[in-house]
Amino acid sequence: MTESLDPTDWAIINELQDDARLSLTQLGRRVNLSASATTERVRRLETLGVITGYRAEVDLTKVGYPVLAVVRLKYPGNKHEPLHRLLAERREILECLRTTGDDCYTLKVAAGSMPHLEELVNELTEFGSTTTNLVYSQTQRYRGPQKPVTSQTRQ
Repeated sequence: MTESLDPTDWAIINELQDDARLSLTQLGRRVNLSASATTERVRRLETLGVITGYRAEVDLTKVGYPVLAVVRLKYPGNKHEPLHRLLAERREILECLRTTGDDCYTLKVAAGSMPHLEELVNELTEFGSTTTNLVYSQTQRYRGPQKPVTSQTRQ
């Protein structure tokens, strides 16, 4: 897929990752395209599944979720549907990655308090053993990828 993305596509992706609320006119100015050409490019990136959505970043503390944790879950067995249902129901589970190694899943969890986190972790222990790490601070916020560096672009 990356072969079909040209530098303008990557510029659009980078700009939208920095500010998804840009108007198409503003975005076009930043990537040196007309609004109509920008609209076509963005629609194509959406249709190809490169751009999969837009969302607001929220300050968890300001919305009542000051406790952030990473929970690793060892999930015995191979029937994952019950866990997937819990993931869909519990909005406090912000992210879930299925991983290799001793742990099967790594979850990013937000809670309103330590008792709230304990309740959520207790619910997760119904699926297997857990290890929980509290997050002191987030030194790097989520960011998407930029154009991959290849030997040709390094020269």
